[in-house]
Amino acid sequence: MKDRLLQVIREAAAEVMGGDPKITIVASARKASKPAVPALVAKPASEPRATHLGLPITDAPKPIPVHNWRFSFDDFVVGPSNELACAASKSLCSSAFSSDHLFLSSGPGLGKTHLLQSVGNQLCRAANRRNLKVACLSSEEFATRMVLAIKARQVDVFKAQFRDNLDVLLLEDVHFFQGKEKMQEELLCTLTALRERGCKVVLTSSFMPREFSGVDNRLVSRFCSGFMAHINRPDLETRRRIVLEKARKLQVSVPVEVSDLLAERITTDIRQLESCLSNLVLKARLLNRAVTLNLAWEVLDNYAIQHASPDFFNIVEFICKSYGLSEDELKSKSRKRQVVLARNTAFYLARKHTDLSLKAIGDKLGRRHSTVLKGITKVEREISLQTPLGRQLEKTADRLTP
Repeated sequence: MKDRLLQVIREAAAEVMGGDPKITIVASARKASKPAVPALVAKPASEPRATHLGLPITDAPKPIPVHNWRFSFDDFVVGPSNELACAASKSLCSSAFSSDHLFLSSGPGLGKTHLLQSVGNQLCRAANRRNLKVACLSSEEFATRMVLAIKARQVDVFKAQFRDNLDVLLLEDVHFFQGKEKMQEELLCTLTALRERGCKVVLTSSFMPREFSGVDNRLVSRFCSGFMAHINRPDLETRRRIVLEKARKLQVSVPVEVSDLLAERITTDIRQLESCLSNLVLKARLLNRAVTLNLAWEVLDNYAIQHASPDFFNIVEFICKSYGLSEDELKSKSRKRQVVLARNTAFYLARKHTDLSLKAIGDKLGRRHSTVLKGITKVEREISLQTPLGRQLEKTADRLTP
């Protein structure tokens, strides 16, 4: 909990409760022959009340708490790269959509989480769905709850919560289940039960199901049984409109030359683009200055400035220079930690900045596509959890220039 989830929990609690909450992790007293189930409680420093985050594993299934949705369709900027995914997500919220299952895939920071949350938001806001039971969580959270249920001998409770007591399941990063056979079986049974009950399901992943490795064919088939949509990198005009929409939410006027600069320089990650604008606005307010082109250039120094997407040759050259390796060493069979780390970073950057398939990336570095997939997943996980290694990898990736 402390190493992997504490920062995520702190951010979620702060958003729901306001302020900087005090996080305490405790374990309940052991009962006869039953392992203790860790209880996570978030407490604001100034208030005595406690809030339990997520779906509790208890002696009996309880109603799923109301979610505080961060995103909606209203603030999602539609362009050629995401038009189909957005239309499918909106249609899922109506009875007109022919499928109750939706699979969204994209690289990091391109909007799949935004659409996933927007579906939940839209469904819960509908007047005739006030009592809708929605579970929105990551695949790692799903797996953690399953492990805790097994340890506490409450598997039946876990199954009831996810198979019988849900109307909507919104599950992120399902590529997490690669190589986890028991968890795959549980997820397959859960998805099958939800489909039989006519429940709505949205799954997201950095990869399309056909690219998965170490996943049961029945589960891959289930992933593919609904509508699938991929989100590509947005074009320049879409990025401009994203900057303007973010500025509107921040209630600030951004000069055209500033919005153009940000859209031209940050091309592959919308989350990073929005972060750059937020930091620009905050810096202007703290210094009591106007949002200007010069100030924008100052803030851009902290971000990956891209004149154009680097090709595979640029990426390999950058990785070899960053890790002090030769190209032959990078392509070698060496399992030294530094070489493996460099190779995985190369996989990640090639996937992020080029249109090469996993197989093509693997062929260029002498690896199978399954090895490429595992390497990318490891890098993404470290970065998303903001571990020391993850922050190091993120800084390395941000230094990449054409």
